[in-house]
Amino acid sequence: MTTITMPRPKQARPTPRQLVRASGGARYAVALAVDALGTGLLRPFLLLYGITVLGLSPAATGLAMTVGIVAGLAAMPPLGRWLDRGARSTAVAASMLVRVAGVAVLLAAPRGSVVPFAVAALILGVGNQAWPAAHAALVATVAKGALRDAALAAGRAVRNAGLGVGALLATVCLSGGAPALRALAAVSGAGFLAAALLARSVRVTAAPAARTAAPGAVGTGRGLGAVLLANVVYVFCLNVPEVALPLVLVTVLHASPAWPAAVFVANTVLVVALQLPVTTWALARWSRGTVLALSGAVLAASYLGFLLAAPLGPLAVALVSVPCTLGEILYAGSATALVTALTPPPVLGRVLARFQFSTGLGLAVSPAVITALAAVGPLALWGTLAAATAGASAIVATTQDRNRPGAQAV
Repeated sequence: MTTITMPRPKQARPTPRQLVRASGGARYAVALAVDALGTGLLRPFLLLYGITVLGLSPAATGLAMTVGIVAGLAAMPPLGRWLDRGARSTAVAASMLVRVAGVAVLLAAPRGSVVPFAVAALILGVGNQAWPAAHAALVATVAKGALRDAALAAGRAVRNAGLGVGALLATVCLSGGAPALRALAAVSGAGFLAAALLARSVRVTAAPAARTAAPGAVGTGRGLGAVLLANVVYVFCLNVPEVALPLVLVTVLHASPAWPAAVFVANTVLVVALQLPVTTWALARWSRGTVLALSGAVLAASYLGFLLAAPLGPLAVALVSVPCTLGEILYAGSATALVTALTPPPVLGRVLARFQFSTGLGLAVSPAVITALAAVGPLALWGTLAAATAGASAIVATTQDRNRPGAQAV
């Protein structure tokens, strides 16, 4: 008996018009860009706002931000239930309006008072945590299959572009001191409000499915559970350019602060330029699970590359950041796509909320873990990150059912 293996069909690259439609339409795309720009104006400098404008100590400011981010994760379960009742564009708009309220509290906070700053950080954290799950649910409702994957990747590229431009504009304005930071916060709040109005005007909803979903149906699959577990480790890569590399370049190699700044800019530019084409190329050749496992292998190899490059100087470290960014691109392009593909529609909102919870948890603990490991030494930092990420990649690789008969592999 001869077994014939059918080749994977080639998928045409989506046109810009198809991507815009699959992402929720032109108004929604503008809303994403405006929201990202506002986020870039404020989020990277929230710590400076607490210290410079409110006169708080760095320790108190950092603790308030951490508590706010972690507490914001509590909003994920109710968000998931809301999404499963059919909310889509309304949920996205709500995540933006919540940040308007956070900015208002921030602007009203009196100097020297840490409690209002912590409340503002909590409210902003809720909005920042809620947006990715609500956005992914909206895209999953509008588009399916490969077009959905491309739309998710395009949305991330747009968001990174907006964040980068916003951060660049804010950096230019920082010389103005406290008044400039207050102005940036106000402009950021206005941007969130405009984005919310645009997102709400799209009026995308889904059929309420929560009533038909069995209570135990959420997150029971081995493949889905593996992704959620591995995701906590994978997201450490997002803090490598912002936390790990500045520690190594400035405190260990005593390089100029311009080096980590250049690495961060390069990371942003590469993500904006390559997220969509790399994601489209990879998912056209391999399953989503394979790409996610591959991203972990690339990230683990890059962490070992950082360990070997550190003695060679800042240029070598900067060069290794390129494959690290490639691993980040593969991870970001496949993780959410895989979760949406593995999840039954009746529980999509709750599973996306759980996925975002795992992302937020990883982002919250990674700075503390990275700084603690860096204090022990380079081998502890990069060796532990490499081993943990390789383990997460192996978990994904061994639990994904990539060859289900009669269905496209996920």
